[in-house]
Amino acid sequence: MSSPHLPLSRRGFLLAGAGAGAAPALTTRPAHATARPFGRYGSPERRRTPRTLYVDPHGRGDFTTVQAAVTAATGSGWTLVLAPGVYRETVAVDTTRTEATWIGAAEDPRAVVIVYDNAAGTPRPGGGTYGTTGSATTTVQADGFTARWITFANDWLRADHPDISGTQAVALKVQGDRSAFHHCRFLGHQDTLYADSTALGVFARQYFARCYVEGDVDFVFGRATAVYEGCHFRTLNRTDLAAAPYGFVFAPSTAAANPNGYLVSRSRISSEAPDAAYKLARPWVPSSDTTARPSLVVRDAYLGAGIDAVAPYTNMSDAFPWQRQRFAEYRNSGPGAVITVPENRPQLTAAEAASHTPAAYLGDWTPWQER
Repeated sequence: MSSPHLPLSRRGFLLAGAGAGAAPALTTRPAHATARPFGRYGSPERRRTPRTLYVDPHGRGDFTTVQAAVTAATGSGWTLVLAPGVYRETVAVDTTRTEATWIGAAEDPRAVVIVYDNAAGTPRPGGGTYGTTGSATTTVQADGFTARWITFANDWLRADHPDISGTQAVALKVQGDRSAFHHCRFLGHQDTLYADSTALGVFARQYFARCYVEGDVDFVFGRATAVYEGCHFRTLNRTDLAAAPYGFVFAPSTAAANPNGYLVSRSRISSEAPDAAYKLARPWVPSSDTTARPSLVVRDAYLGAGIDAVAPYTNMSDAFPWQRQRFAEYRNSGPGAVITVPENRPQLTAAEAASHTPAAYLGDWTPWQER
C-alpha cells in the first residue's frame, strides 16, 4: 500500500511552484545539492550499459530534456535515468521505441516531475484545439515500457481558463502492451490517467503498482486491460460546483471482445471533497466504439467516505446504462463500500472472484516480479 503520509497533491505542487513558503516543498534538488544526480544508477562517465542515457535539467547528463533523450534512443531496450528536477515539456514515445525503461534516480516520485499544461480545448498553433489525446503531457505507444519513481502531471486549471470548455487535461496516455508503472504519481483533474490501447482490436495489458492518482472527472479512463495494485486514488475538492456529484474515479471503455478491463486490487480511495461527493465509476461508451462493454472490478479495497455508497455508479449516457456493463465489487471495506441498496452494488461470488486477479488479467506477463 501507499505510504501513510499523503503524497503532495497537484494543487500543493502548484502552490510550492509559485513560491508559497507554507506549502510543503517538492523534492526537486537544486544543481548544487548533490554530486550524484543519478544516484546509484551511474553517470555519463560511468554508464551502466551502452543503452543507458542520462537526463538532467541542470546539464550534468547526456540531455537536459526527456524528449531529447527519447528522440536519441532509437530502437529497442533503452534506459533513461532522470535526475531530480521539474521537466516542463511534452513527451511522446512512438511504437518503434520498445522495451524502454525510465528511472527516477532519486527513487522518490516527488523528485522527478514531467509536467505540461495543455487541455483538450487549448488552441493549437496553426488552428484547432488539442483534443483529449493531444492534451497529454506524456504519451507512450510502445510495448514493453516501464517507469519507476516518476510523477506525470498536467497542471492546467479550469479556474485559469474560464473561456475554455474542453477541460480534459491528460497527464499520461499509455497505449502499449506490457506497460508497467511502479511507485509513480499521476496528477491532474479531468482525465488524468488515460490507460488505453493503440487500436480497438488491441488488448493492451498495463500494470500500476503502489502508484498515486488524483483528479475529479473520469480521472482513470480508457480501454486497456489495466491492473491497479496497492494504489491510492484521491478525489479533489471542487469549488466550482454547488452540488454532487463532483466527479467519477473510473471511466473504462473496454471493448466487448475483451474479457478483462480494469481491475483495482488492494488499493484505497480517499478524498479532499465532502462525503459522498464522488461516484466510483461510470461507463464510457465512445462514439468510435458503440459496442463497448466497459469492465471494472474493485476488490479488497478501502473506499473512503468521499464515495457515494448508496449509488456509486451512474451513466455517462442513458443509452448505455451502467447496469448493462461489467461492473462488480468484492470484499471492499470503508464507508464508501457500505451496501445499503444491494441492486446498486453488484458483488462477485468467491468463485467469480477467482478469475479476477492480476495473474488472470495479465496472463504470461508477471510485472510484479520485476525489480
